[in-house]
Amino acid sequence: MSYTHNHFQRMQLHVGLLWLILVSVSLLSRSYLPIDETRYVTVAWNMYLNHDFLVPFLNGETYSHKPPLLFWLMNLGWAVFGVNDWWPRLFPSIFALGAVLITQNIASRLWPDRPKISYVASLILFSSGMWALFTTATMFDMVVAFFTVLGALGLLIAREGQSKKGWTYVALALAGGLLAKGPTIFLQVLPLALLAPWWMWSADSQQKPRRWYLNIMLAVIVGALILLAWAIPAGIHGGPKYQHEIFWGQTADRMVKSFAHRRPIYWYLPMLPIMLFPWLFAFPVWRAFAHVKNALKEQGVRFCLAWLFPVFVAFSFISGKQPHYLLPIIPAIALLIARGWDELTCIGWIDKVMPAIVGVGLGASLLALPGYNQHHYLAPWLANIPVWPGATLIIASVFLMLGIGSDKTRYLQRITLIGLLSISILYLGVIRPAGAAYDMRNISHYLKGLQDQNIPLGNVGKYHGQFNFVGKMLKSPEELSEGQLDAWYAEHPDGRVVMYFDKTRPLGGLVPDYQQPYRAIVVGVLTKSQWQVWTKQPHIPLAVEVDANE
Repeated sequence: MSYTHNHFQRMQLHVGLLWLILVSVSLLSRSYLPIDETRYVTVAWNMYLNHDFLVPFLNGETYSHKPPLLFWLMNLGWAVFGVNDWWPRLFPSIFALGAVLITQNIASRLWPDRPKISYVASLILFSSGMWALFTTATMFDMVVAFFTVLGALGLLIAREGQSKKGWTYVALALAGGLLAKGPTIFLQVLPLALLAPWWMWSADSQQKPRRWYLNIMLAVIVGALILLAWAIPAGIHGGPKYQHEIFWGQTADRMVKSFAHRRPIYWYLPMLPIMLFPWLFAFPVWRAFAHVKNALKEQGVRFCLAWLFPVFVAFSFISGKQPHYLLPIIPAIALLIARGWDELTCIGWIDKVMPAIVGVGLGASLLALPGYNQHHYLAPWLANIPVWPGATLIIASVFLMLGIGSDKTRYLQRITLIGLLSISILYLGVIRPAGAAYDMRNISHYLKGLQDQNIPLGNVGKYHGQFNFVGKMLKSPEELSEGQLDAWYAEHPDGRVVMYFDKTRPLGGLVPDYQQPYRAIVVGVLTKSQWQVWTKQPHIPLAVEVDANE
């Protein structure tokens, strides 16, 4: 008993340390990244300014793209700690940690005679590329991942005979997912619930099929009612357009757009090496899993496959794709990898060489990137990437992998370190050197200073709120097209307009009031006279911000 308790304490200490490293590196290396993070925190900022926590707003209009849970959580933290920049970036990591702890609970229920699987799955999650990246991302997907694993745990608890407790978890998971990102939570949780007769398998199940499916329906109804407790008053308050958008646009309209064949069906397959880095290259683990006897007869394996494959296939057919849409199934993959590791007996020399080769290749790519910065399709800031990130990854990959012997625990730890090191290098060695290209603080504070002087502000193209919260601006710039600028400047001769310039087009004699790199292009703030200088040059349309895939 003492050994088990001590082992559990060490396991949780390692998990907490990994979480703390990821959070610290992210908070210290970057600000809010445009345009998703800056937009979402601006919507929450508008809630705070308007004292309206029922209907989200952006640029003075109702914001129907997402339900309000993320914005409520930001405001909850501000109510406790005061308005600050760190809370909206910290609380997603709390959901990430919670999801990892729930995944441990799931592992202990699926494989009670294999206690190390829960620990291994935790290491895999925190060192996997996509999970590590979104641990501190101010976005909805980690919140959805948390509610997905909560729903999966609820199904297991219900299967074990604790029906009331289990289905309460499922209902809360569906409600939380609906309030976080809408109906996508149904696609994440319901296939696993509906496939229960397959993954339950053993004859000792205390659930009858008819009762099981009735409970699924009741959980869906309860989750939907909790959503409606917000949506109905919000629709009344937001008006007819907002009603249509949240009750119809979030379901039927989005489904129509999602099947508009924007990305091919196989698009997620080439994303897997990035999403599952470095664990996709841990070949002995996969080889060991392939040799698990009667794997499909294990409830744990069936459970993870029922969780993983229906979602992967469904999102592959839905053509509106982003890598983070699959974040909620990464715990299922981590559990399968951990099960394979538990079966592993020894490590061969080729097993150590392959992860080292991958790490060396990634490091070499980082070393080569600055030399390609002149290519029109690459951002200019790539020239700022120093030598140390690539060199560090090369040296560390070789050092970590080639001296571990044949011990599978050391192999696990070294692969984990490579994953964690790669993510840290991405933040400290790539994103941080990008400087102003992904840091909106300077331009946001500049615009706030103009606003404080009552100088009118405009923005060419779609404005995503990327400067409002970061600069603590009280009002968004007015959205303008290039063709409206002459008339706007005539009406506001002292005004300033935010404009976006393609990096391949030299600014010539134009010297904006303010300019800085912006993602892969350049952003400038122009007076009327500076705009007139620009119009006298050979005309090339301004770059504009386009609608992001929300």
